[in-house]
Amino acid sequence: QVQLVESGGGLVQTGGSLRLACAASGLTFSSYAMGWFRQAPGKERELVAAISCSGGYKYYADSMKGRSTISRDNAKNTAYLQMNRLKPEDTAVYYCAADFRTHRDDVSSFPFEYDYWGQGTQVTVSS
Repeated sequence: QVQLVESGGGLVQTGGSLRLACAASGLTFSSYAMGWFRQAPGKERELVAAISCSGGYKYYADSMKGRSTISRDNAKNTAYLQMNRLKPEDTAVYYCAADFRTHRDDVSSFPFEYDYWGQGTQVTVSS
């Protein structure tokens, strides 16, 4: 079956960095656009960054633009999210998600379009 397993979350001080990884199995990884979403307590799940199947198209939410880099290694079936200059408002559970999207090399910002989800990893930024 399909599994997405996130890693790399943790507790970091304001201004620090974290690199999240999402290891995928049970699917043809290169046929899926990958997204990183986050959800803070009492808030809706929001897209942080996404990357197309080929890696040629990348999207960043305004809140993370300039502070994060999304990437993927199709040979390793893994997607990454490097986050720098973290702020307390970045505290949330971060989820990776896969969207079957071979027909176009772009990404979706809508959670309902993503087919598979990981279990999430907690990111806590202390002030």
